[in-house]
Amino acid sequence: MHPRVLPRSFYERPTVEVARSLLGQILEFNGRRGRILEVEAYLGIGDRAAHTHRGITPRTKVIFGPPGYAYVYFIYGMYYCLNIVAEPDGVAGCVLIRSVEGAGNGPGKLTRSLGITLEHNGCDLTKGPIRVLAGPPIEHEAIEVTPRIGIRLDADLPLRFVLRG
Repeated sequence: MHPRVLPRSFYERPTVEVARSLLGQILEFNGRRGRILEVEAYLGIGDRAAHTHRGITPRTKVIFGPPGYAYVYFIYGMYYCLNIVAEPDGVAGCVLIRSVEGAGNGPGKLTRSLGITLEHNGCDLTKGPIRVLAGPPIEHEAIEVTPRIGIRLDADLPLRFVLRG
């Protein structure tokens, strides 16, 4: 049985809902697949830790666009980070993928392991080459909620979601 690719409607919801729902789904790239184990939600204009908190820029344009696209950026001069655009078209919100089973814990290790780079920024996740496939359902109790990691502004918000175990 081949898992189905998640449809655009999956991503066209509030960012926190999308973040929680991404846990346990399958990230696929370059013939490799792994369950999404850890994510962080970034809420757009009101969230000072989000790249979009000041509005649209050439860098963040993809986050304000239609949902279900990849937002990839370069950080610390050495790592790429993979985010998934949520919310309806025109509303900013994205989910940072922090850990995928078999591909590394931490967003930089994850993208390095899979080979995801800036070239994949704006990739349509419903078509590829990066795709998210439906995984088995996750029980609500299996999700741990904590503040986000490695940020200074709005650091206390409970927007990190981890699959327990």
